[in-house]
Amino acid sequence: MPGSKVTRPSLDQPFVTGSIDTIAGPVPVVLAELTWRDRRGGYKVRWGIGRYTYTIDPGLYAVGTPTDLSPVLVTANYKLTFDALRRTLTGRDAWILVLDTRGINVWCAAGKGTFGTAELVSRVKSSGLAQVVSHGVLVLPQLGATGVAAHEVRRGCGFRVVWGPVRATDLPAFLDAGLRATPEMRAVTFPLRERLVLVPVEAVSVLKLATAIAAGAVVAGGIGPGWYSIARALERAPIGIAAAVAAVLAGTVLTPALLPWLPCRMFAVKGAVVGLAGALLIDLAFWSAGASFSLAAAGVLAVVGSSFAAMNYTGTSTFTSLHGVEKEMRLVLPWQALGAVLAVGLWIAGGWL
Repeated sequence: MPGSKVTRPSLDQPFVTGSIDTIAGPVPVVLAELTWRDRRGGYKVRWGIGRYTYTIDPGLYAVGTPTDLSPVLVTANYKLTFDALRRTLTGRDAWILVLDTRGINVWCAAGKGTFGTAELVSRVKSSGLAQVVSHGVLVLPQLGATGVAAHEVRRGCGFRVVWGPVRATDLPAFLDAGLRATPEMRAVTFPLRERLVLVPVEAVSVLKLATAIAAGAVVAGGIGPGWYSIARALERAPIGIAAAVAAVLAGTVLTPALLPWLPCRMFAVKGAVVGLAGALLIDLAFWSAGASFSLAAAGVLAVVGSSFAAMNYTGTSTFTSLHGVEKEMRLVLPWQALGAVLAVGLWIAGGWL
């Protein structure tokens, strides 16, 4: 704002470079460019390290030296989302209003209700935003529309909501066009690069379960005539391990990569289709062993495991809604549980037959 004074930061955060004194109080100034600490944190989160604690404090932030006429951009307090926004604002002056979404990204938080009308109205009031800007306009990401009622925001705090583009990378062009979006900016897509960037965190999330299942298969593989044989367990171990590996690769890597070309809308079914291909490969690789029941168990495990792993993507894809996710889980989870029981039964039987 005109006449505002920049001071050094009081927050111990690398991306905060100072603060601006406003009528409503000091506002932290953040870097638009990402530091090496920001990038390191982003890489760690992509691999599931510290995912649920990668947050920033909600409230009002400044980029550059904004005035009372500078735009106000609203986002979530998941730091990966916050970083994606601020990195597009290099060389610009803007205010960023961060909502408390419990460390969840905008799209998921909108579905859960934390990126919502009540939180937005409350945050506008608690930040004293009406004293900081004079235009009364909030720019919200389009993917947050399911959680926010614009007319209630206007009634609750006096600010008008303008829906920004789907992607933060389109914000510069959107701002330069006077807050007008092109049809391309409104299009929701899920291209290969965006699908594959989710692979590490999804793979890590199921890896522990897959490792436990593989270990259990190895141990249970010794059950048979004479009740237990270590030699039998070691002999059957490669089949059980192959099934677990096939489930992880099929469900967390191949399914998202092939997503647009796989049949059915449900992710669980898409994963099952890829898992079936993995099961066939296991049969071909171990057919000479003649362990029909063990191979059948491995096949069922590969299909069920891939289906379960692929279903996790319903929570990270813009292809689905919260209602669609809940419906798919209700329909599919009982079948997946039944398949898991069948796989265990076939595996135990394989030690005797």
